[in-house]
Amino acid sequence: MNWTLAGRVRNSAVPGLLLRSVPAALTILSVLVAAQHRDENRLPYPVIVALGIVVVVSNVSLFWLRYGEPLGVAGYGLLVFALAGSLLCYALPASVMIVVPFWAARAAVRYYRAGPLEWVVVGVGILGVSAPLYVTTRSAPGAIGAAFGVLALTLASINRRTREEQLEDLEVSLARKQAAIEEHERAAALAERARIARDVHDVLAHSLAGLSLSLQGARLMLVRDGASADAIEQLTRAQGLAADGLAEARRAVAALREDVVPDVRALADLVTAYRLESGAAAEFEVEGTERELPAEVRNALYRTLQEALANTRKHAAGAPVEVLLQYADDVRLTIEDRPGRRPPRATTGGYGLVGMRERAELVHGSLTADPTSEGWRVELKVPV
Repeated sequence: MNWTLAGRVRNSAVPGLLLRSVPAALTILSVLVAAQHRDENRLPYPVIVALGIVVVVSNVSLFWLRYGEPLGVAGYGLLVFALAGSLLCYALPASVMIVVPFWAARAAVRYYRAGPLEWVVVGVGILGVSAPLYVTTRSAPGAIGAAFGVLALTLASINRRTREEQLEDLEVSLARKQAAIEEHERAAALAERARIARDVHDVLAHSLAGLSLSLQGARLMLVRDGASADAIEQLTRAQGLAADGLAEARRAVAALREDVVPDVRALADLVTAYRLESGAAAEFEVEGTERELPAEVRNALYRTLQEALANTRKHAAGAPVEVLLQYADDVRLTIEDRPGRRPPRATTGGYGLVGMRERAELVHGSLTADPTSEGWRVELKVPV
């Protein structure tokens, strides 16, 4: 989910730098105009210039305002801005300086939940508009109307801020709800895929494995009984189709599960595939209490067994194989083929053995590969 969407309303509500500089620009303009009409000013012109400088300098506080953050120092600058602007509103009758108290009151509550300092600024804004009008015009209705104008602007700003916060909360809530729905749907889809994968593995794959073994037995019986070459060929072809179907079923299970790291059952599948393809005896046993292994360890076990079986196919085709996975203080995988003779020479192995040793070192394990009196033995030890 894109969480920046949550702050879109508040960011769009904060005035730009140009808009925040409007009070300072109006103040400079009013002070310059006042120089041409000094007889109409209610305060000496040097005082007006000084007040104008204070307003322009304190106008910087508007640039410090950030939505949702405490006023802090900016609040006191805003208070000075309101006071100096109110005095200029009195000193320069009929000038645009009347907007400064309005501006200060609105800014105090527009971006924050108003506290004591903010309400002081609002109070100064109300008095800064109404008092000069009453003093100059002696019109109570006009002064009261101006005061209510500042108050109405303040309440409208609070209302707008509240609506924006509600809209923001609603957007966040909807985004979280949508994320939860998507996560739930994904979990449901993964659960269904896992169920289908289990069914394919436990029913179809096992059935194909049994079919392949049965066809292999039937072929051997036909060979023993001297059946025709065509019948033997048909059974051999059927056995190949069963083996291909088993391989496809395993690939389908992996795709459904999205397994990037094989588990212990994948080791058994490798042994079963070797038995079906070679027709030789192949056993897979597990000793000890099975436990969850790190992904890198599972991957090392799988790749080591895969490479060891490939070497057996290459150097001792049709040899019986025994695979033992032991859980103890460490995890130990032993692969031993027994063609019935000692290898003619104890080679150090090619790149396959080098790769197995490197993979073992990556998981802080060790690998040994040595000839035996009846064949070849590979053992991987991994501390866990």
